[in-house]
Amino acid sequence: MGRAEARRAQQQRGTRRAPRGRAPKSGRGKSGAGAGTGKRTGIRRFFTWKKILGAFFGMVLLGMAAAVGLYFYVDAPKPNEEATLQSNVYQWSDGSVMTRTGKYNREILPFDKVPEDVRTTFIAIENKNFYKDQGIDFKGLVRGFLSTVTGKGKAGGSTITQQYVKNYYLNQDQTATRKLKEMVISLKTDQKLGKNEILEGYMNTSYFGRGAYGIQAAAQAYYGVDAQKLTLEQGAYLAAVLQAPSSYDWATAGPNGKRLVMVRFNATLDNMVGMGKLDEAKRKTLHFQEPIKPKPAPGREGQKGYLMEAADAELNRQGVPKAAIDAGGWTIKLNIDKKKQAALEKAVNDELESKLERKNTAERPIDQNVQAGATSVDPKTGAIVAMYGGTGQGEKWSSNALRTDFQPGSTFKPVVLATALQNGAKTQDGKPITPSTLYDGTSGRPVVGSDTPFSPENQDQQNYWDIGHSVTVQKATNSSVNSVYAQMTVDAKPEKVKEMGLNLGMRDRDGWPADKPAMALGTMSASTVEMAGVYATFDHHGKKVTPSIIKSAQNHARTYRPVQTIGDQVIDTSTADTVTKVLTGVVTDGSGNKVYSDAYQAAGKTGTTESNVAAWFTGYTPELVTVVAMFGEEVGTGKQVTLTGTAGLGRAGGSSFPAAIWKAYTLAALSGVDTVKFELPDADMGTPPPSPTPTQTASASRTPSPSSTRSASAPVTPSPTATSSRSANPNPGTSSPNPGHSSPNPGHSSPNPTRTNPFPPFP
Repeated sequence: MGRAEARRAQQQRGTRRAPRGRAPKSGRGKSGAGAGTGKRTGIRRFFTWKKILGAFFGMVLLGMAAAVGLYFYVDAPKPNEEATLQSNVYQWSDGSVMTRTGKYNREILPFDKVPEDVRTTFIAIENKNFYKDQGIDFKGLVRGFLSTVTGKGKAGGSTITQQYVKNYYLNQDQTATRKLKEMVISLKTDQKLGKNEILEGYMNTSYFGRGAYGIQAAAQAYYGVDAQKLTLEQGAYLAAVLQAPSSYDWATAGPNGKRLVMVRFNATLDNMVGMGKLDEAKRKTLHFQEPIKPKPAPGREGQKGYLMEAADAELNRQGVPKAAIDAGGWTIKLNIDKKKQAALEKAVNDELESKLERKNTAERPIDQNVQAGATSVDPKTGAIVAMYGGTGQGEKWSSNALRTDFQPGSTFKPVVLATALQNGAKTQDGKPITPSTLYDGTSGRPVVGSDTPFSPENQDQQNYWDIGHSVTVQKATNSSVNSVYAQMTVDAKPEKVKEMGLNLGMRDRDGWPADKPAMALGTMSASTVEMAGVYATFDHHGKKVTPSIIKSAQNHARTYRPVQTIGDQVIDTSTADTVTKVLTGVVTDGSGNKVYSDAYQAAGKTGTTESNVAAWFTGYTPELVTVVAMFGEEVGTGKQVTLTGTAGLGRAGGSSFPAAIWKAYTLAALSGVDTVKFELPDADMGTPPPSPTPTQTASASRTPSPSSTRSASAPVTPSPTATSSRSANPNPGTSSPNPGHSSPNPGHSSPNPTRTNPFPPFP
């Protein structure tokens, strides 16, 4: 073989051996950068396995170096100031002191003074590997991080050592810097202290709720015993409640809070079995032991405890943890006006409490179940100027003004009207909805146009007919006609009605489906504060009003950021003003006539819920918005029960005790004030309907024989002594308007038709 042939053979072998996808070295016939060189091109030149692994290990080494540096750089600080603070100061709006919280509620208890099985409950639910870890749990931290970033909720992954460090040395801030310090100090603490010392510190610094810091204070607050006498079941509950004291306190927790704390209670005992610290047979004999009722601390007498509760809740909503508030050191100035607060308390005592027989349970058992709550707001500023939470925390721990477990009833109907007006809704026959629009007022009439069947009855099955079988929206509002407002909800679209309620400040809770016309009757739940915000927004011409009880608050570490009480325009001025104008008719000629006075011009709405378990009056003047509510709550069980029979009378509707309280308070609160009329230039009342013909009037005024039974389809003429001759009487075919729902309360005379009204009813 010649040299030339040998060279060609060698080139051919090189071509066959060339790696797949790579050009042979000869590159004959190839062109372009890198052709025939065998070098990597493009992004592969920068990212190789060697480089990637080198960068990874480099970052690991840098991280380790940073961790070592941080370990030596961060020293265990002195105990945080909050651990030694003594009190909070609560002030009235004028700066004078309302109350102080008193001394810090903590008693340090040695490790061996807490029963061993009670100590074990905390380990079982919080940190099963407590005696094995080195102060931090890396696996737990990773689980917590993944749970947070994947949207499964927050999970801190903190050990008992970390929680002790957070309580004793640091604070409750949820920041990366604080968390990093916590980890480093936890490692050092674990090396410096024994596990028993750490567990002792943890039990003595943790916040258990009810103002109790540490296991001894918690044992007294929840079970009225020293920690030495706690049973295993009681210890398991205290360990369970630690995660969320304000939500898991059995005395104030809602259904979901009770469910969650029971999950933790059972998990605590089950984990003890798994740890070999509790016999499985004994576990089956252990049952939850309900805590005692909370007792008010000194300085929380009367309404003060409720006002403090409302202020603390607002701070908490603004991002200040409850534990940080109760740790003390705060100066909190409330918007509560001393004179208005005194006036509200006096009105409740005079118009309700003085008429109840609280002690003689056999004579008037219903009276024991009566609870009252109220909130009064300045609509121009959103400031809560007065609040009534109950008879005192010694009898009723949580505030009735803040509770959200009762329905607002017909006080929700103005939200339906606002929705229809705001969105230009039309009736089923295409007519625009205005206060002058006619609706069928027949009781039990099925709604039209809804996928959900609904045939609401009016109170006492009364029909409301003015022209034929129809009644105007204005008169239907005056008398709170259910059949009209259920149909209006369908016409305005239930989902839009719900959206309007939320925009005005109500909360989306269970029991408020967006597609049910029954929401017209106020079937969702709400607090007096929320409803005060809704009506204050109407009063403020459609600008969102968010009630706030705090004027200012600060401690050594932070300053409270006040709530934005006056927000954006959430409904048109014309919508808000039209609603207000309609609601003035409720006061002058409808179910709210009991609050009428020459001293002010008022708008408002009564509300009575199904089975009369709640009664509301929500009313406002240009100067003041006040919501007064009564709730039927069975003593000892918390079950919702009827108010009918309160004070030995009949139905306790919104136009009875709530309206009486509202009027007494408003007269006192506005005493000496130059009250003004509503300015409502943009209100649109629509085109008044034609006057009824003589035939229609005669048909609607037929008088049955005395022995006949009232028919739901044929109205009857009322007795002359039971009615007013004023033309705005909503139902010429009923004998007596119904209390708190359809019209004035029996036992209270109708407005004098001959009086001179400085604010005449609008058409």
